[in-house]
Amino acid sequence: MAQREYHIVVLGSGGVGKSCLTAQFVQNVWIESYDPTIEDSYRKAIDVDGRHVILEILDTAGTEQFTAMRELYMKTGQGFLLVFSITSMSSLYELTELREQIRRIKEDDHVPLVLVGNKSDLEEDRAVPRPRAFKISQDWGDVPYYETSARRRANVDEVFTDLCRQIINKDQREYDRRPAKTKKGPKNRRGRGQREHRIHCTIL
Repeated sequence: MAQREYHIVVLGSGGVGKSCLTAQFVQNVWIESYDPTIEDSYRKAIDVDGRHVILEILDTAGTEQFTAMRELYMKTGQGFLLVFSITSMSSLYELTELREQIRRIKEDDHVPLVLVGNKSDLEEDRAVPRPRAFKISQDWGDVPYYETSARRRANVDEVFTDLCRQIINKDQREYDRRPAKTKKGPKNRRGRGQREHRIHCTIL
């Protein structure tokens, strides 16, 4: 099977910690203060269930001009991290609209998704009860729900790995359903299940 490129989009309102999560995942660093004008691209290799995955992350500022391109990124995205802050109920509600937009644009009710409640280290400021977030994840079709802390690096790897696993599994199922004649090509020396996956991630 040929090498594939996958695209991840990270969505959420401003200030929920999307870039901090990315910096912790890629560089193991905590960004105390974030300059929204910064734009960087990152690259990280990880293993997901024995498969070598190259995750390429484009971290961009959430400017109005960039937000206007959200529909384009939803069209090209194959998996989505939907991030809210546990200290802001409104940041959770905003994700419902984003998910509906994803489903409408993708015309697919089974798009790989992970619901992420960030800032779990601010428990004393919690505004979103865990049962409320779990209920939403169930209403969305039992999508995985994690509470993360970019500051403490809690569950950071897990959310990216879970989403990568969903994308890879979906891609594998779609490949297996294809007629055999469309699977022609040079044999993969890595063997079945050992493809190199290249994943692009966009932070919005």
